[in-house]
Amino acid sequence: MSKSADALDKLRDLPSDELRIALARVRDELFRLQLGRHTNQVTSTAEMNGKRREIARILTILRARDLDLEQQGARKRAAKEG
Repeated sequence: MSKSADALDKLRDLPSDELRIALARVRDELFRLQLGRHTNQVTSTAEMNGKRREIARILTILRARDLDLEQQGARKRAAKEG
């Protein structure tokens, strides 16, 4: 399994409250990276792209849960049953 798939599974296993906390943390990290870029302290923008993608993953999971399309840890339960 790839690194990003493992990270996605870990995010899906988190309760919604913890996902919202993680979302706030990642948004803060992105803000600090953007601030560092404007003050010429950050030379690589690749980390910023990674943070943006992580934010998108978290928002996607939260939205799917709001629409009852996904439940916490549903993939692992389905794999155990099947």
